[in-house]
Order: sequence, then structure tokens, then C-alpha cells
Amino acid sequence: MSLIKFVTSKTFLKQVILAIIGVFVLCFLLLKWLNVSTNHNEFETVPNLTGKSVEVAKIELNNNHLAMEIQDSSNFNPDYPKFAVIDQDPKAGKKVKENRKIYLTLNPSGYRKVNVPDLVGKTFRQAKPTLEALGFRVGETSYVDYLGKDEVVKVTFEGSEIKIGDKLPKTSKIDLVLGNGNRPE
Repeated sequence: MSLIKFVTSKTFLKQVILAIIGVFVLCFLLLKWLNVSTNHNEFETVPNLTGKSVEVAKIELNNNHLAMEIQDSSNFNPDYPKFAVIDQDPKAGKKVKENRKIYLTLNPSGYRKVNVPDLVGKTFRQAKPTLEALGFRVGETSYVDYLGKDEVVKVTFEGSEIKIGDKLPKTSKIDLVLGNGNRPE
């Protein structure tokens, strides 16, 4: 039997037609299965969780068939309560699939602690920007008899002297004792 007779025979044509029909049926069934298994055109709306506690956020996400994933806390924000949600991804109002993870950034319990730099012997003009760059605030300045005018003699926090390397919460008010330029007696 020659190749041309075999390709034009009824048996071969039946097999090709059955194969084409089989591929179409298989593709149709696969697409239907994908529609069902991926919940095609079924979305959940992401709720607004900003400012809410972790417990409330978890309840709201469970009610919307969404999962919660907590990311590292960011810098402390005094506008929000401790351990409240300050950011979320995806944002509120977005449409997502069921069981999607919503990434939450929480407000830490307070400002992080920062090492106090060595300011003794520096001028007030040097000390002030150094403290502000680290996130501290300059509190009260007082003067004592000391030969160096406006030179930092002592650094205090809430009435007690601070040593080099002590850690204080960011945004703490640090008081400076400066020299007045007079010779001590």
C-alpha cells in the first residue's frame, strides 16, 4: 500500500477526525475545569484596615475570605495606636481572589531607641544638628561657669546625666548644659 493511498483512505481520515474532536473536547473540558477551580470572575474586596488593631483586622479578613500576613513594623507613628495597622498591600477597595494574602505593616509599641552621641566638648552649633539628625529634640539649655562659651559641658535627660552610648527613644528631649565663657571659681 502506498503512502498516498494510506493518507486518503477512510480509516486514516476517521482517525484524524476523531483526534481533532478529541483535542477539542479535551480543551473544552480543561477550560471548564479552570473556570471552576480558579473561581473565574469571582473577587473579594479588600477592606480598609488602616488604624485598626491586629485582632479586628484578622476578623475582617476572615469575613472576606482573605489571609493576613504581617510584615516588619515600620517607624513609630504617633497618629496611630500601638500595634495598629498603618499600611496594607493591596490597598483598600482592590478586587482580589479568595484566600489572597493581605500584607499588613504594624505600628510598633514606641519609638526605636537610638545611641546618644558624644557631645561633650562640642559647641552648641555642632551639638544641635547632630541630635536633630538622629531624631532627638533639643530641650532646655542651661549655662554654668566654664571657659568655653556655648561648649557642651554635660548632657542630661529627665534630670539625670547621660553617658556616651546610652540608648534613648527617638524624639526624646535632651537637655544641654553649656559653658558661659566665664572662668570657674
